[in-house]
Amino acid sequence: MSTNDTSAYNDFHLQFIAGEWQKGKDDSINTNTNPYNGDTLVEIQQATKDQLNEAYDAATQAQEAWAAQMPAERSAVLYKVVNILDQRQEEIVDWLIKESGSTRIKAMVEFGATRAITLEAATFPNRVHGEIRPSNTPGKENFIYREPIGIVAVISPWNFPLHLTQRSIAPALALGNAVVLKPASDTPVTGGLLLAKVFEEAGLPKGLLNVVVGSGSEIGDAIVEHKAPSLVSFTGSTSVGKHIGELANGGEYIKQVALELGGNSPFVVLKDADIEQAVKAAAFGKFLHQGQICIAINRVIVEDEIYDDFVERFLAHVKTLNVGDPNKPDTAVGPIINEKQLKSLKDKIDQAQEEGAKMALSGEIKGQVVPPHVFTEVTREMDLSCNEVFGPLVGIIRAKDEEDALSIANDSMYGLSSAVFTADMQKGLRFARGIRAGMTHINDISVNDESNTPFGGEKNSGIGRFNGEWVLEEFTRTHWISMQNEPRQYPF
Repeated sequence: MSTNDTSAYNDFHLQFIAGEWQKGKDDSINTNTNPYNGDTLVEIQQATKDQLNEAYDAATQAQEAWAAQMPAERSAVLYKVVNILDQRQEEIVDWLIKESGSTRIKAMVEFGATRAITLEAATFPNRVHGEIRPSNTPGKENFIYREPIGIVAVISPWNFPLHLTQRSIAPALALGNAVVLKPASDTPVTGGLLLAKVFEEAGLPKGLLNVVVGSGSEIGDAIVEHKAPSLVSFTGSTSVGKHIGELANGGEYIKQVALELGGNSPFVVLKDADIEQAVKAAAFGKFLHQGQICIAINRVIVEDEIYDDFVERFLAHVKTLNVGDPNKPDTAVGPIINEKQLKSLKDKIDQAQEEGAKMALSGEIKGQVVPPHVFTEVTREMDLSCNEVFGPLVGIIRAKDEEDALSIANDSMYGLSSAVFTADMQKGLRFARGIRAGMTHINDISVNDESNTPFGGEKNSGIGRFNGEWVLEEFTRTHWISMQNEPRQYPF
C-alpha cells in the first residue's frame, strides 16, 4: 500500500505473522466489541501455539539482516510511520474511541503520545554508542558495544493500547530487534493489528513485527517461555507481571524483563497550595479515561487545614463533568472497558461504604458508564487507599500535616507516579524527593509521560524504564570485547 493511499484499513479479523495476513487456526473467536454501545467491531479467529511458533521463527530469521541495516535505513522506516500516523489520525482516533472506550479528549492525548514516542525512536539508531575503557593489563584495549538484544516479546494492555504498544515496539525495531506482540484481548486492533498495518505500509521488512491475537490459555505463557525472546516487555497488572517474571526466570530459558505494572498514585495538596488549580488538576488526573490508567490519581491526600474547602470545591467541579458518549467532544467520562472491570468497581463502591467512607458524590450506572464517585473521610487502611482502583472512584484522605501527608503517600506497596501541590517550589521539591516512586510531579497531575524522560516505577510497580536513553538501554545488550595488542605474559 502506498503512503499516498489513505483508504481505511481492513481485514482486522486476520493475524499478522511472518509479514502475511492469515486466519487464526484456534477454535476460539475473539469478539471485539464497543464498550459504550456493545456493537461488534470485528470477530477474530484466534491463533494457536503453532502460529506463535511460526511468528518467532519469522522474527528469528529476519532479525540479523535488520540489525545489519545502516542506522539511517532503520530510522527512515520509523519516520515513514510518523508520516502515516499523521495521515491516518482521524481513522486511528476513531478506532481508539470505539474499541477502548476512549473519550475523544483521551484519544487525542494517546495519539499524540504515540506519535511522540515513534519520533523519538526514529533517532535511536544514531544514538546507540559504545565505550573504550582502560585496562590494567599491558597492551590490552577494552571495547564496550551496545548491540540489539535480538527478539523482543511484547504483551500490551487495553487502557492505552496504541501508545503502550508502540512504546515498546518502535524502540525495539529502531534498535535492530524483531518483535512478537500479543495485544490485550479487549483491544486487539488498536493494541496491535492497526500498528501492523502502519508498519507494513511504511515498508518494514517481513517477519520483523508479528501480531498474534490469542487466548491467554493457549499462548499467554508460551509467548514468555519460548526460547526465542531475550526480553519480555509487559505492561499490565502487578499480579500478571509477577507471573511473567516467574516464567521468564524460572523456566529452561532465562530472559530479561521490562515490567510496567500497577500503581496507587498519591495526589498531595499541601495547605499553601492554589486550591482551585489543585481541584482542576485532581479532576483531570483522576477521571481521564475513566481513571483506567496506571498513573491515574488513586488517592487524594489533603492537609487538614484546607481539607473541607478542597472537598467542597472538588465536588462542585466534578458535578460539571459530562458523562456518557465518548465520541462527543466534551465528554469527560466514558465507558468502562468490560463487564469484569465494571463488577470490580461496583464491589469497590460497596466495600468503601462498608468500611466507613462517606459517599459524597455518586450517580446512576448506565450500561458500562460509571459516573464519578467521590468518597470523603477515607483513611489509609481502607481498600480505596490500599489498592489500585482503575475506575472513576476516588477517596479523599485527611492528613494532619505535611509530615503525615508524606507518610500516607509512601504507605503503599506501589511506587509508580505521584504528585504534590504547593506554592513553595523548594518545599515541593523536598517533598517530591521524599516520595518513593519512579515519577513525581510538582503542581501537576500524576498522569505525565514524555518520550524523552524515564517512565517506570519502584516496589510492586515494576522493573525497568521506558522512553529516551532509558529504553535504549533496556532494548540493547552490553558486549565487552577486549583486544590484546601485544603478547601477554601468563603465570604458567
